[in-house]
Amino acid sequence: MVDFGNIKELTYEQLEVLAVELRQELLNVVSKNGGHLASNLGAVELTLALHKCYNPGNDKIIWDVGHQSYVHKMLTGRNLENLRTFGGVSGFTRTSESDTDCYDSGHSSTSISTALGYAYARDLKGEDYNVVAVIGDGAMTGGLAFEALNNVSRLKSNVTIVLNDNEMSISKNVGGMSKYLSRIRTGKFYHNAKKRVKDRFGETPFGKSLKHIKDTIKFMFLNDNLFEMLGITTLGPVDGHNVRELTTVFNMAKNIDAPVLVHVITKKGAGYQFAEQNPSKFHGIGRFDLNTGEVLNNDLTVDKPSKVFGETLTQLAEKNNKVVAITAAMPDGTGLKEFAKKYKDRFFDVGIAEGHAVTFAGGLARGGFIPVVAVYSSFLQRAYDNIVHDVAMRNLHVVFAVDRAGLVGEDGESHHGLLDMAYFLSMPNIAVLSPCNNEILKQMLLFAVNDYNGPVAIRYPRSILDCEKYDDFVFGKGCIIREGKDVTVVTSGSCVNKVKDAVNIADVDAEIIDIRTIKPIDKELLLQSYGKTGKIITVEDGTIFGGLGSVVEQVIGGKVIKVGYDNDVTVTHGSINDLEKHYGTDAKSIADIILKEVNGN
Repeated sequence: MVDFGNIKELTYEQLEVLAVELRQELLNVVSKNGGHLASNLGAVELTLALHKCYNPGNDKIIWDVGHQSYVHKMLTGRNLENLRTFGGVSGFTRTSESDTDCYDSGHSSTSISTALGYAYARDLKGEDYNVVAVIGDGAMTGGLAFEALNNVSRLKSNVTIVLNDNEMSISKNVGGMSKYLSRIRTGKFYHNAKKRVKDRFGETPFGKSLKHIKDTIKFMFLNDNLFEMLGITTLGPVDGHNVRELTTVFNMAKNIDAPVLVHVITKKGAGYQFAEQNPSKFHGIGRFDLNTGEVLNNDLTVDKPSKVFGETLTQLAEKNNKVVAITAAMPDGTGLKEFAKKYKDRFFDVGIAEGHAVTFAGGLARGGFIPVVAVYSSFLQRAYDNIVHDVAMRNLHVVFAVDRAGLVGEDGESHHGLLDMAYFLSMPNIAVLSPCNNEILKQMLLFAVNDYNGPVAIRYPRSILDCEKYDDFVFGKGCIIREGKDVTVVTSGSCVNKVKDAVNIADVDAEIIDIRTIKPIDKELLLQSYGKTGKIITVEDGTIFGGLGSVVEQVIGGKVIKVGYDNDVTVTHGSINDLEKHYGTDAKSIADIILKEVNGN
């Protein structure tokens, strides 16, 4: 590989060679470890140009979401061989890894706000560095990005916003912003952009005069431009796979004493045929075969919960024309792809706008429909206020399908679904359900849509739910799946099998309760079991305080040993097995806790 120790000294020809080699390294690493491939393949030349024009570590390059920063990590000396493994390099930017990662990331639409904060801090302290926000993959559909854009024009110095426009988020972009950017992309300006940049600049050095810069800006920006109307000088569209053009425009942008937006056109998955053809599949992918592009599934013996959810909801919609589905830029990941095909008029992808999704659902519920909001647990955190004020307090019949509850593994701290149980339990009127297997998930969804008349959240993990089937689901009732007299272990969802394994390891006469309905909880069953054993342990896939254990403690009015995750500890990335061992929530650790409680140690 070309030595990129001093990337600023490389010729454009060398950078082209380096781009090819970086793509190959991305493919090698992600095919072995999994990760975000398509977005990184599309940002190779963009990253090279940023590193050639700016000084990471001094200048602040803020990667929105951070999942497209793999090349940045390589260029700043990090070995991606251990990418997303326990103790290895994160799949997102992390300040703990490098001073060239100037902000921790993981959720979308935050980069412009962060950049504006950095720029004001720089100006207030009289410091001298460049601030660049790289936003793309649909993040411009998020409301926070627009809130930041509304305030950027107040800045009287430079901040550069790089809009990496690849027409995609996780799935195909939707909405008015997507249409607006498409109009810019397909306009005459873009088709002539290469020739105009070359003819205008040639090898002329920048910064000779302020007049030259102003004239160039006037020459490049589009009339009737939304960003210009907001007071942001706009450059582009620019070919995002041409390092020479990119560096030309970036060098110009950083010499403008005002906020600047550089519109860059890239292709998601560029350089790898399978990712170009199916960028959604390769947005976030597990291990795969480089030669065929096929995912290497070696541990899936049953359907994923998201698939079961999607199939069940589609069946419900066939029988009830009031059922509608809402998601936030993830129809594929939440299992709604087939629903979207069959019921286009009743499917709504609102883009990366979780707050809007929830309040929109509230309006649909008031209008006589039964909205089902399918969003990953971690992302639904962003709609906390909307859930409280626009659904829960109004006691509206909205169903929340909370995917990726609990640990998610390699995506790490920004993606674990550890908070949803606690925040739902703190809200009025919302019922909280947690299935231990796919059959119970189906039954819960049927109940939530057809029989309940209020807000209800069904939380389930990303991985398989394959617990043995016991009693059918009955709202508000738990299920004793093993009777005993030494200790009561209360659990739910993905933890049920783990608790069964722990009891077998401990070899004690434990009673296991799959509580199923966490709110309203089965008080009668809990008090009955506690009266028999006199000891209760709770095991949950969320935070300890405010979660299942806290509810059980209130019910019995006595001591509860809680197994879960510390509210003040940020859980890192790694395989779920490695994480459970590290944080003491695996079957062996739970067995040790059970033995200690039974023996009174």
